[in-house]
Amino acid sequence: MPDAARPLKPATPEEVQAIVAEAGAAARRIEVMGAGTKRGIGALEPVDLVLSIQRLDRIVDYAPDELVLTAQPGVRISDLERIVAARGQMLAFEPPRWTRLLGARGEPTLGGVVAANLSGPRRLRAGAARDHLLGFSAVSGRGEVFKAGGKVVKNVTGYDLMKLMAGSWGTLAVMTEMTVKVLPAPRAEVTLLLFGLHDVRAFEAMQAAMNGPFEVSGAAHLPVTAARARPLKAEMAVTALRLEGFEASVAARADDLARALAGFGRTDRLDAGHSRDFWLQVREAEALADDPRPLWRLSLPPAVGWRAPHALPGEALYDWAGGLAWLSTEEPAVRVRAVVRELGGHALCLKGDEAFGPREGALGALQDRVKAAFDPLGVLNPGRMEGRP
Repeated sequence: MPDAARPLKPATPEEVQAIVAEAGAAARRIEVMGAGTKRGIGALEPVDLVLSIQRLDRIVDYAPDELVLTAQPGVRISDLERIVAARGQMLAFEPPRWTRLLGARGEPTLGGVVAANLSGPRRLRAGAARDHLLGFSAVSGRGEVFKAGGKVVKNVTGYDLMKLMAGSWGTLAVMTEMTVKVLPAPRAEVTLLLFGLHDVRAFEAMQAAMNGPFEVSGAAHLPVTAARARPLKAEMAVTALRLEGFEASVAARADDLARALAGFGRTDRLDAGHSRDFWLQVREAEALADDPRPLWRLSLPPAVGWRAPHALPGEALYDWAGGLAWLSTEEPAVRVRAVVRELGGHALCLKGDEAFGPREGALGALQDRVKAAFDPLGVLNPGRMEGRP
C-alpha cells in the first residue's frame, strides 16, 4: 500500500471496500477525505494512508418529480445546487462552504457536508443535512459493505442510521453513495431588518417572529461588529428575519410580521437579491472570517443562546434564532465548553483550538460503543472526534 503522502483515489465502491479491508488486515489506519476543505477540524492521529473520495463523483439518479437525488460522495455541492436549481428546486438545508472562514481551497463535496452534518440559516425551518439524508451505501471500518434507508421520501424501514452517519466525520464508515431529499425553491424572498437592538431585545424579537404564524425561514442577529461587515456595512446592530414562498404569501406575511414587530422599532426590507447576499454572508459567518482569534460554533437552546457569548469576551454572530452562536474569543477551550455545557449546548472549535471536547460520562461511553461496533480496529479517521482533556 502507498503511504499517507500519496492519497489513494478509488473510482468505485468496490475499490473503497478493498482498501479499507486491506488496511484493517494490515493494522493500518486511514484518513478519509473529500476535497479537504475541512481537513483541519479535529486532531487526527497519525495515519498510514489517505483515502480520497473525489473520484466517486457521479450523479447516479435525479428524479425531480419524486424530490430525490442519488449521488456519490465526491460530487461537488456547487454542481448539485446548479443541477437542482435548473429544475426549480434546492437543497433546503442550505449547506455552507466555510472555505474563506477556514482558509481552505477546493470545492466542498456532498460527502463532506453530510459527514459533518452541516446546514445554513434555514435549519430552523428545514432541518440539518441529516434530516435530508434518505439513504446511503457505505463501507464500515470492518471492510464490510452495508446500506441503510432508501431512495424514496416515505421509506421508514430499519434503523435510522442516517442520523448516525451524518455528523460522524468519517469515523464510522466511508459512504459511497447517498440519496438526499430536494425541495421546490421559493418563488419569492424578502428579509425584514430591525436596527439598534441589544442582544436580549433582539432575541425577544426573533422569538416573537418564530412563535407567530409568519413561517420565518431565517432569523439572525448581528451585533455592531458583525453588522459593520458587508453586505450591510451598518453602523448599529442588525436583526434579520427572512420570509420565503409564493410572492403574494410573502408580501402578506411580511406586512403582518412588520406590524407584529412594531414595538421593537421600524422595520426595513431587503429585496430578493440583497436578501440572498445577506444570508450568504450569515451562512458563511463572513463577519468573523478575518478575526485571528479561535473561532467557535456554539449550538445552544435558542431561548438562552445569547447567554454564552455574554459570559465569554469576544465578538459574536447569532443564527437560527439564537440556536447557533458564532464566537471569536481567546478564552481557554475548557472555559468555553464549560459555559456552553452549563446552558445545555455543545461547542465545536473550527480554528485555533481543539475542535472537539473530550469524551466524558454516559455520552462518551455511548460514542465509544458505537465506534467499536462500526470500526473496532480504529481504522477510519483515528482520533478525529476524540478531544483531549
